[in-house]
Amino acid sequence: MTTQRQGRAFTVGEYYQMAEANILTEEDRVELIAGQIVAMSPIGSRHAACVKRLNLLLGKMVGDSMLLGVQDPIALDAYSEPEPDLVLLRPRADFYAAAHPSAVDVLLAIEVADTSASYDREVKVPLYAQAGIPEVWLINLQAGRIEVYAHPQGKAYQQRVEVSADATFTSPTLASLKLAAADLLG
Repeated sequence: MTTQRQGRAFTVGEYYQMAEANILTEEDRVELIAGQIVAMSPIGSRHAACVKRLNLLLGKMVGDSMLLGVQDPIALDAYSEPEPDLVLLRPRADFYAAAHPSAVDVLLAIEVADTSASYDREVKVPLYAQAGIPEVWLINLQAGRIEVYAHPQGKAYQQRVEVSADATFTSPTLASLKLAAADLLG
């Protein structure tokens, strides 16, 4: 007779209790995805540089019309609190001091992938769609392209566009964002 181990889904509340009990610490690079505590890939120099470029470029473009969150948690549901590389948020007077932004606060989520493109595409993008985040960019550094996802329905986005390194693109949901892919890819 064989026995199977069954995993247990953790809630966001339990995840924070683990941090309070020092089971998880700031040195642990993890995020909660669908009830599972998932280790995040180390941030390489190309990845870090891309995030810095995004922060600078998007910050100039949106000014104070939106807030930028860099590698901060977003609360999607009771079992998921990912930390996208960058998000554009609806402005709020308290800068989200009372609670992390939720999916309704996120206008755009951006994942930068040096080694995690498949995971981001297959796990995180559908999670963002299910939560109703209007637009997601997956910046695939290895492939030298940007995948733009828009108009969520269920666990999928109805629009998916691949942008090559030599192209310019406009956000399908935030028309004020027009960027050269090369500026983001470096």
